[in-house]
Amino acid sequence: MDLNKILYPTDLTRARQIQEELLGQLKLQPLRKEPSFLAAADATFSQEEVLAAVVLFSFPDLKLVETQVVRQPISFPYRSGYLSFREGPAILSGLSKLSPRPDLILLDGQGIAHPKKMGLATFVGIISGLPSIGCAKSHLVGTYQEPGREKGCFSPIELKGEIVGYCFRSRTGVKPLFISPGHLIDLKDSLKIVKACLGPFRLPEPLRQAHQVTARWRQVPWLI
Repeated sequence: MDLNKILYPTDLTRARQIQEELLGQLKLQPLRKEPSFLAAADATFSQEEVLAAVVLFSFPDLKLVETQVVRQPISFPYRSGYLSFREGPAILSGLSKLSPRPDLILLDGQGIAHPKKMGLATFVGIISGLPSIGCAKSHLVGTYQEPGREKGCFSPIELKGEIVGYCFRSRTGVKPLFISPGHLIDLKDSLKIVKACLGPFRLPEPLRQAHQVTARWRQVPWLI
């Protein structure tokens, strides 16, 4: 597998072909074991650069172990459904620098709750070979019923007759999150891991801390 050709397609047609090729490698299954180390990744953009923060935690106590930050030129134009080619290369670079290697990665984006079942979490999971979960702040595809207002309430997201994720209330009275498996994990375990990562905020604590790193860069980019 020529990784550069996968991460840096020359045009939209090639990007679409890559998604279709990777889809053949997708596996959804229960986790084989509880993770000992969990990574979370968040990315943001300036006009010309993407910055990815990949943060490693021990699990289940969620103690911070390591942070990797990667800045790269933006290599693919914005297209709905193709975010992986903008964020994925920098996230995968940061992921490769972590030691120890995580057992699972949580991403600010979609997994299979995506028009081609190839959201950021699925893309990163397949290429890295790691179980991955998408935890998005906004809805992309499928239909769902608004879950109850209490923390822990959830409802299925259905796409073409298949459940592809959950709309999940991570904190009482706040907007829900959209959870979907990425790769090497199933629906049930995806929701279980996200629940185990919750603190007092809307976002799971590992993703919240990754987001804090990228937010600081947006405020003072010369510091990173």
